[in-house]
Amino acid sequence: MYTIKEVADKMGVSVHTIRFWAKKGLFPFIKRNDNNIRLFDENDLAWVKIVKCLRVVGVESRAVKKYVDLCVAGDSTIGERYKIIADTKKKTQKRIKDLNEQLTLLEYKENFYQNLIKNNLKDTWNPMNNYSAKD
Repeated sequence: MYTIKEVADKMGVSVHTIRFWAKKGLFPFIKRNDNNIRLFDENDLAWVKIVKCLRVVGVESRAVKKYVDLCVAGDSTIGERYKIIADTKKKTQKRIKDLNEQLTLLEYKENFYQNLIKNNLKDTWNPMNNYSAKD
């Protein structure tokens, strides 16, 4: 069994986040000990893993809760869960594509600036360098 701190460390999220998700009902089977401390077992870690995945890719807590509720409802909801995962994957792939385009631009600009610094050049692409003092 794992405490919230251990789960947070193991999963790379904050204790506050684990508590927040737990209060939202995203871990339906966690237990509490005699001191009312939440304890997570290996199955609970699987819940934390999918909740973290969905949240990291931008799924709202309310939609994550719906997904969790569908899981708890059983195999009759497999189709609905598949659609949630497939739609989320598609949106994530789009975000990755968009981010990769931005990364390409950032890498270009990084190389551009490295060249300016290395060769002590003026940034001719900066519009501010094209204004004269009398403008």
